[in-house]
Amino acid sequence: MGDPKYPRRVWRKPKRPLNYELKMEELKTLGTFGLRTKRELWKAHTELSRVRHQARSLLALRQEVRAEKEPILMKSLARVGLVNNDATLDDVLNLNATDLLSRRLQTIVTKKFGFKTPYQARQAVIHGHIMIGERKVDIPSYTVTVEEEESVHFTPESKIPEMLEKTVSKSPAEAAEAPAEAAEAPAEAVKDEKSSE
Repeated sequence: MGDPKYPRRVWRKPKRPLNYELKMEELKTLGTFGLRTKRELWKAHTELSRVRHQARSLLALRQEVRAEKEPILMKSLARVGLVNNDATLDDVLNLNATDLLSRRLQTIVTKKFGFKTPYQARQAVIHGHIMIGERKVDIPSYTVTVEEEESVHFTPESKIPEMLEKTVSKSPAEAAEAPAEAAEAPAEAVKDEKSSE
């Protein structure tokens, strides 16, 4: 089993890490889902390869054995929201890493509460502003099940909902006036300095 202080690595690096197209695709995914490092993306790829390996091994089994084991895999994936209840093993083989990343708590909080960027949502999760049901969850990579998705909410003492409402309620006209006022203020300060001289 090994020493618990040194857990087994749960990610594998890509075989060709210096491939330009791969690097650009990874950077795009990192920005889209607000990931901190490529290691988080590699974890998703490794988990996806594990699930797809299970599906391929089930396809190779006899029909009787497959009929017993296939519902177990499909039920676990449907519980997380990766596939529908009536999905087949072909749907499992067609899954992408983005499907896994879209079930992260950080991504669901971004979509549900209207944060401007996924990095803002990540900060809210890490600083303990998000609850699932009655418990506080501060892990951005936590995989949210379909049942838990409705119970994701802010903590009662969090002031982030008020801040989000202020940014939404601020009209575009006010936002356009603010830079104009800021530009006028330095000009007035220069006039005051000249008059004082």
